[in-house]
Amino acid sequence: MNKLFLGGVTAMPPFLKKFFPAVYRKTVLEKGLDSNYCKYDNQGLQLFTSSLYLAGLTATFFASYTTRVLGRRLTMLIAGFFFIAGVIFNAAAQNLAMLIVGRILLGCGVGFANQAVPVFLSEIAPSRIRGALNILFQLNVTIGILFANLVNYGTNKIKGGWGWRLSLGLAGIPALLLTLGAILVVDTPNSLIERGRMDEGKAVLKKIRGTENVEPEFLELVEASRIAKEVKRPFRNLLKRKNRPQLVISVALQIFQQFTGINAIMFYAPVLFNTLGFKNDASLYSAVITGAVNVLSTIVSIYSVDKVGRRVLLLEAGVQMFLSQVVIAIILGFKVTDHSDNLSKGYAIFVVIMVCTYVSAFAWSIGPLGWLIPSETFPLETRSAGQSVTVCVNLLFTFVIAQAFLSMLCHFKFGIFLFFSGWVLMMSIFVFFLVPETKNIPIEEMTERVWKQHWFWKRFIEDDHDNEKIENADNPERKNNNGCRYCWKCLSSIN
Repeated sequence: MNKLFLGGVTAMPPFLKKFFPAVYRKTVLEKGLDSNYCKYDNQGLQLFTSSLYLAGLTATFFASYTTRVLGRRLTMLIAGFFFIAGVIFNAAAQNLAMLIVGRILLGCGVGFANQAVPVFLSEIAPSRIRGALNILFQLNVTIGILFANLVNYGTNKIKGGWGWRLSLGLAGIPALLLTLGAILVVDTPNSLIERGRMDEGKAVLKKIRGTENVEPEFLELVEASRIAKEVKRPFRNLLKRKNRPQLVISVALQIFQQFTGINAIMFYAPVLFNTLGFKNDASLYSAVITGAVNVLSTIVSIYSVDKVGRRVLLLEAGVQMFLSQVVIAIILGFKVTDHSDNLSKGYAIFVVIMVCTYVSAFAWSIGPLGWLIPSETFPLETRSAGQSVTVCVNLLFTFVIAQAFLSMLCHFKFGIFLFFSGWVLMMSIFVFFLVPETKNIPIEEMTERVWKQHWFWKRFIEDDHDNEKIENADNPERKNNNGCRYCWKCLSSIN
């Protein structure tokens, strides 16, 4: 959560003067001496930013265990405690070491929260609104970004040089809300059944579905749990051929989510607009505009994801993001030189419009869907492990971008946007050919109704299905009438 407040803080002179004096000298004391694209290029500043993701990457493996053994609810509670501790360290920081410790604690919170929250939402939601409910998680993130930009805009005007402490400290509000929410909610039926609490799981299922007639869904969950318990090494099981489609798509979506350039634009929005020649207040104001677009576009995704589907949103947004980034690159290439003082007002406004065009496309597509699709496609026996890998890959490549972006901006200059637009093009091709539609399909029926119907992925499922028949043909306790170990296609024929 504290990461949402970072972009504006790294543009505040008092913050830079205290913790990153080299950057402060280049941006405040020695204006015009360094390239517009290189004045924020500092490995220490990038390490401060990216340390959160490195910590989150490590924490997600522990979060996978707690999600499976302790439940989704307790994992979210642990995340809340990490967030609160990180906020305290950052807001009270007296030196760079305290800042880094705070970032590491926040990173642990990100690892635990990203592991538990998407799975929690996917498991409690009816299939007809699963996409919209899951994207509420992303909506809260975008509201946090907007709130952070507004806070940074206000605290930057505080005299005395302590506004950055207030910015970092106010991140405690969403941390407290997450902690309180985790205390008040009940765990998912899937998690309760998986841990042997059958009666409680059934009661929760009746409560969240609003009906007493939950027996068919309950039996599906019980059977899925039974199969999941047979899997002793879920991470190794992820590598099995039958899990290849979910694993490949989940990993690819996380890579594309980061390499479409959103973190470059959102985390460093004030830096970007300063590079374009805006004054400090104007850069934060522009960041507020992009934050508002982010929120509104995520709301669009909530209302459309279960109607038009995942694929339509991803493909439309791919075209929109590609064109907007190419246009931004062309304008910057012709109008912003290494030492130009500013960008003309007309061009500057047009760049902001193009940035908002890009942000809107991201916010109703790969932003929320990069989390939704993995959380709804893994079967129960590999769901915690699959989500862990998803979070891990996301944080790994977020770390790479956060650590490298300012250096890339310095060396690529306007070409940075052409670099990201190339990744958007690759993402669109991948989605067109390899990402199936999953709207309105119950999670436990994905294999039969999605993967076995897909032109490419069906060969992985069918081959594995045949192999399991052979493996269990001589084992009467683990086969049904078709000689198959319990798959959803043959579930109805179990003796």
